[in-house]
Amino acid sequence: MSKPNIIQLSEFDITQKIIESLSNVCTRAVLFSIKTTSKDANQIAEELKISLSTVYKTLSNLEELALAEVDQYIISNEGKKIKQYRSRIGKVEITINDLEPRLNLYPNDSPKS
Repeated sequence: MSKPNIIQLSEFDITQKIIESLSNVCTRAVLFSIKTTSKDANQIAEELKISLSTVYKTLSNLEELALAEVDQYIISNEGKKIKQYRSRIGKVEITINDLEPRLNLYPNDSPKS
């Protein structure tokens, strides 16, 4: 069996997926935005001056990678259920040794809402 190439590895290796995600400026901005305070997608979009659809896509990706979570639900004045997101990580360290990346994720110590 042939050795998988980098492209093939990135499809299956969660460490690689997290590193790729965190290399994106928008992803990092959203993650840092919800590190100390839970926020909904509208709040994040307004704060970061990015589109709401980009925020939703980013949050979905962060949830899939277990880097963010729904901290709580609030009910709007119109009776809609709104998700408040929170970062699950407080610190990330990425090191590369002998071409192998090592990823250390540290929990978010900020108090939950």
